[in-house]
Amino acid sequence: MNEHLETNVLIIGSGIAGSSAALILAEAGIDTILISKGKDFSETNTHWAQGGIACLGQNEKAQDFINDILKSGDFINKPSAVEQVVRESRSLVEKILIQKLEIPFSTSNGNYDLAFEAAHSKRRILNIKDMSGKIIQEYFYAYLKKLKKLKILFRHTAIDLLTYPHHSQNPARVYQEPKTIGAYILNQSTKKVIRVFARKVILATGGLSSIFLHSTNPADSCGSGVAMAYNAGTKLAHLEYVQFHPTSLFHKDVDRFLISETIRGEGAKLMNRKGEYFMKKYSSHGDMATRDEVSRAIYEEMIKNDDDYVMLDLASFAKIDVKERFPTIYETCMKVGVDIQKKPIPVVPAAHYSCGGILVGLDGRTSLKNLYAIGEVANAGVHGANRLASVSLLEGLVWGVKSAEDIAKYLDDEKEPYTISEVPEWKYPSPQEELDPALVWQDRVTIKYIMWNYSGIIRTQKRMERAKSDLQYLRHRIIKFYQKTEMTNSIIDLRDSVQTALLVVQAALRNKVSRGAHFIKSTRD
Repeated sequence: MNEHLETNVLIIGSGIAGSSAALILAEAGIDTILISKGKDFSETNTHWAQGGIACLGQNEKAQDFINDILKSGDFINKPSAVEQVVRESRSLVEKILIQKLEIPFSTSNGNYDLAFEAAHSKRRILNIKDMSGKIIQEYFYAYLKKLKKLKILFRHTAIDLLTYPHHSQNPARVYQEPKTIGAYILNQSTKKVIRVFARKVILATGGLSSIFLHSTNPADSCGSGVAMAYNAGTKLAHLEYVQFHPTSLFHKDVDRFLISETIRGEGAKLMNRKGEYFMKKYSSHGDMATRDEVSRAIYEEMIKNDDDYVMLDLASFAKIDVKERFPTIYETCMKVGVDIQKKPIPVVPAAHYSCGGILVGLDGRTSLKNLYAIGEVANAGVHGANRLASVSLLEGLVWGVKSAEDIAKYLDDEKEPYTISEVPEWKYPSPQEELDPALVWQDRVTIKYIMWNYSGIIRTQKRMERAKSDLQYLRHRIIKFYQKTEMTNSIIDLRDSVQTALLVVQAALRNKVSRGAHFIKSTRD
């Protein structure tokens, strides 16, 4: 018999959303397993977040924050979700991040040193200089590893959700409501697939931005949660709204390094390689326009001037101690010979955040019974067509807590959630072919170029149709490859990448209206 595990709750993903849920569940005395396909907690989108976490200020009206989120999302946000994330922000940040985890947010003269970012009407971003996500993630892990009811498994990759009736060998299950009962999980060290059975499953797998050529996300942020949920028949929404961050460092020796939006919040301005500051041509808000506007402006300048990048000039405008305020950015740029105190930073837009995802309610519940989704993998309706800066960590915290509270309340409602003997063990291919890394690399690169060129910052009908056709053919080849090859993390990521890419393109083709992060350019322009 293959190994199997049982738990009350299985959490797939270890960023701020999954970590928040794990904390609440374990402290409530609920047996929980949290898995991460990374080697440690540093391999999450949360760890890479520089700017900070937005929070309703002590003397701020909630409606001001709500209005900023709605305006940034082009008013297709879900109002109740926006209200929840804003009204819960202060209490949950205070209770969990400040009091329980004791995260050392930056202060000045005894007050929090709040950052200002594009499309915010005022300073409300709690930060730890430009290391916010890294420090938050580290403090979470230090706390979580002490909890007795929580088991953390690194280097474990979710392959597929276990669902009834699909995975049951009992034909009578077909008469019951579809539900999830766990997941098939790959132990990367042993290369064995185990069954993990759970009463409730939480997907907190992060984003999908690494299906694009330029991305600020870890390499394995390929939409695995979206792909798994889709394969299980779960409702998705708004996948066409992929937000591009305007400024990632452009240098051959540095990959996926974000230049935080707070750089522009502290006065930096974008200029083309001719030395022209250009943002006022594209938006009345100039360099503090929303991310979608700034990304498109940079893209247009690059195309118009036949350049591979533009410049972000902080040196000419900074009224702060740059080295002290942005130590990580300063050190990284200095390693490649760019002293940001003295000269501009070469930057290029990069895929950054998926505003859409698995459709969920205010409690994180999906359309599939017993399945929850939280954080970037989910679409709770907070972001609409375009995410407001630094609201992502906040959303992960709020929905992590809300989903855990809902699970704790209703966990024991179902007396017999699953029967282990009904669910088959994983079937390995016979004969099993050895993985060819060259094929995996080439297929991943092909997907990235298709998405970047045909379904990226600026889209056209013809480009998207080409993307759909190419991805459908590629998906067919990849599935055949996947079915014959030994199970590894890279082959799972490849399978999920092509599936998610196709879902994004199909969503973009269905939506004929340019809005926020989904911009369609007429070929007649």
